[in-house]
Amino acid sequence: MEVSCAKLDPKRGSLEFVGARVERNLLGSSSSGYGIISKNNRKLGRGFPGFPINASSRRGSPSEYENLSSGCVFISVKSGTKCVKSFRNKGFDSGYRSISVHCAKGGRSSSRNGKVEGLRPAASEKPRRGGRDILRNPSKGKGLSYGGRIPSVLQALDDIEDLDNALKPWEASLNCKEISIILKEQWRWERALDIFGWLKEKGSYELNVIHYNIMFGILGRSHQWNNIRRFWEEMKVMGIIPTNPTYGTLIDSYSKAGLKDEALMWLDDMRSRRIKPDEVTMGIVVQTFKRAKEFEKADQFFKEWSSDASLSDACDGSNASQKLNFQQVNSLSAPPPQKFYSSYTYNTLIDTYGKAGQLQEASNLFNQMLKDGIVPNTITFNTMIHICGNHGLIEEADALLLKMEDLRCLPDARTYNILMSLHVKNQNINMVSCYFAKMKESGLKPDHVSYRTLLYAFSDRNMVEEVESVIAEMDQEGVYVDEFIQTTVMRMYIDVNMLERSWAWFERFHLGKEEMSSECYSAIIDAYGERGYLLEAEKVFHCCSDKQRLSVTEFNVMIKAYGKVKMYDKACQLIETMESYGILPDKCTYNSLIQIFSSAGLPYKARSYISKMQEGGFVDDCVPYCAIISSFIKLGRLEKAEELFQDMVISGVKPDIVVFGILINAFAEIGSVGHVKRYFSLMYEAGFSGNSVIFNSLIKLYTKLGCLREAEEIYKLHQSSDDRPDVYSSNCMIDLYSQHSMVNDAEEIFKYLKCQGIANEFSYSMMLFLYKKVGRFSEASYIAQEMQALGLLSKTLSYNNVICLYASTGRYREAVETFSRMIESRTLPDGSTYKTLRTILIKGGVSKEAVNQLKQKQKENALCGTHAWLATLCAMVGMHNEAQQACFTMRQFSETADAPRSMSLATGGSGCAL
Repeated sequence: MEVSCAKLDPKRGSLEFVGARVERNLLGSSSSGYGIISKNNRKLGRGFPGFPINASSRRGSPSEYENLSSGCVFISVKSGTKCVKSFRNKGFDSGYRSISVHCAKGGRSSSRNGKVEGLRPAASEKPRRGGRDILRNPSKGKGLSYGGRIPSVLQALDDIEDLDNALKPWEASLNCKEISIILKEQWRWERALDIFGWLKEKGSYELNVIHYNIMFGILGRSHQWNNIRRFWEEMKVMGIIPTNPTYGTLIDSYSKAGLKDEALMWLDDMRSRRIKPDEVTMGIVVQTFKRAKEFEKADQFFKEWSSDASLSDACDGSNASQKLNFQQVNSLSAPPPQKFYSSYTYNTLIDTYGKAGQLQEASNLFNQMLKDGIVPNTITFNTMIHICGNHGLIEEADALLLKMEDLRCLPDARTYNILMSLHVKNQNINMVSCYFAKMKESGLKPDHVSYRTLLYAFSDRNMVEEVESVIAEMDQEGVYVDEFIQTTVMRMYIDVNMLERSWAWFERFHLGKEEMSSECYSAIIDAYGERGYLLEAEKVFHCCSDKQRLSVTEFNVMIKAYGKVKMYDKACQLIETMESYGILPDKCTYNSLIQIFSSAGLPYKARSYISKMQEGGFVDDCVPYCAIISSFIKLGRLEKAEELFQDMVISGVKPDIVVFGILINAFAEIGSVGHVKRYFSLMYEAGFSGNSVIFNSLIKLYTKLGCLREAEEIYKLHQSSDDRPDVYSSNCMIDLYSQHSMVNDAEEIFKYLKCQGIANEFSYSMMLFLYKKVGRFSEASYIAQEMQALGLLSKTLSYNNVICLYASTGRYREAVETFSRMIESRTLPDGSTYKTLRTILIKGGVSKEAVNQLKQKQKENALCGTHAWLATLCAMVGMHNEAQQACFTMRQFSETADAPRSMSLATGGSGCAL
């Protein structure tokens, strides 16, 4: 007997026969049984590891076969007249759990196109075991997927509360499988508990580990931890031995509830019983570590499990979350070679690597999956697309969609939603629209997420026509416009000043059948307030009041709106009227008022609300104090800032490092060393080590006062802190060392800045000044050349140092060229510049009388005088073309057409006629 192997095509709702044959000897001697064949037509044969051929079974499905890879198909054959072939496809790309196909031998025939019956979506791609279904979606109707008397039993349990009456017709005849189904179909944990208790009371039913596993799953979903413990102790008393599904269910339940440590305690217990996790339990443990963002532990656990290593070393101790002896690894690595893993396992690991930021490892595992003949499903591709997108590999994400088509793996709505979201982040609105259209072309119906993503992309770019077109389509399709979309579109209308349309949009929901939430009203008030449309914000506030939807949030955003337009009196009046609405101010209310008044330079008004905050018990940090202290300091009222600081400490509120930083910086600005040292000492006593802002303020103060020793102490503290010294504090130290001619110390800091790549123009300028000061002109010249090569000549100080260096070494032409570049860059010379230039002219033979005339010209007309200096200097050093150009520019700025007499004196009477 030969039977064709078939693969479900979910898009066409038919079977695609791939030409493989299941031979009679594969099925055994009986006329019915289960056979297994791989998708690549390679016969796996009888006794395939983990999949015994049950030739005598005539009913049921092969759901007990656990580790079937996604490339395999179960085939159940019965010879004779009309029969049913059951295909079980684990993790297959069809997205369906099971199908039934009518075929015939001798009677009605359906050769290569079987009729698909009983299709129902898979609840999960996770491998399933007898007695366990961790992730299960309810059927639309009770018992629709079951035969026999199960539908009647379930219906009776729904209709009749009393269990004796509900189960009376079947009281003496329920078998173990039926009990399992009845318990699994209960979605109220209380009802399941009652049924389980009823079964125990009757005493005629044999409750086994499968039934307890089902109860653990139901109770775990409802977080009934005490009942779980009670059932666990009950199992011990009854001598029921827990199995892999038991532990997997318990670990999964605790993990999903965020109780990682408790979940791993069950893994400890499993180890103590020397039960090695199977593939499903392994996947659950990996998921547990993944949820806790402990990706290296997840990777290490899988590698130990896949290598069949004992978990005793890895789980040594009472708490696996603390005692796991995982070796330190620099990065996650792809799993070692193995026999067969389900697509669920691959998907879990790929997602783990992706969340750990290990893109290459996720990609390697995906390629290994293909190499092993495991067909990736939609979940696999969705995960890979999401990972690529998160790493900025948009082209690779797009290419994966084409790969899906090559492997006949149909994308779902989530696939397109992920791609749309990635292109929204990448600011590619055209591709967002393209994928939305492609989704509809492929026969998929856009869901709520699809429309939300598209609307966000359009509204964020103020594409009004496109937004309105999408809204019209949503209305036509009956897609609900949620509050996120309501506020997003509202903000778009407000941003483009389309106030009439914004109000019409608001009224659509305000006057609609479904009531707007308080959060939606507050978001709209805030949107108007942010743009300064106070009248509209007030109208929305009153509309919210008419609907009796006012909450403290509406008051808070309204107060913020008044503060935005500086209507401080109305903000105060609004808080006074809150009690008349039965609403009390909260912490946010007072903080908003304090921030408004502090920013407006009204610290006294802001301070009055501190007392009210304290009365309400809302002062639990120093944030409001910090705002008022800062406001006092800006007004120059440092004594009031200190007074408020003392009040804060007395009231039991601990200052943070920001408060200390504000005070230290304020007193450093006025040069009050005593106050600075006092608050710095208090800061250390409070347990703070300082930050860059504080260290910079102190070093700036000590540099200004020339206190080298104190500055060095602070700089060393800065070096030992988590915040390494930045360029500002380092430059201050170079400046101090320059003042004291301490070359070696300055060089050490300068090398640090260059090594960090943060040395700036001031750093180089100070080093040049220091080298020139100590007579090390070669090093100074090298620094000058570096500055010019790096483009670090832009400030007057830098130009002055370079010009002074060349003047000191008699390199007058280079000094004049630097001055010329200074003028071209529109950097204004100062007194120090002209002092050096005067020395150059006098040493070059220009009379003091001519130099004085240049100074007078400079006073009369700054621009004309500057070019007069340049023309004179260029003529002196033989740069005649530059001198003529400077002379021409000088005439343009001069009020008279006559050249200054100084030019004739400097150029031997030729003046600007050169």
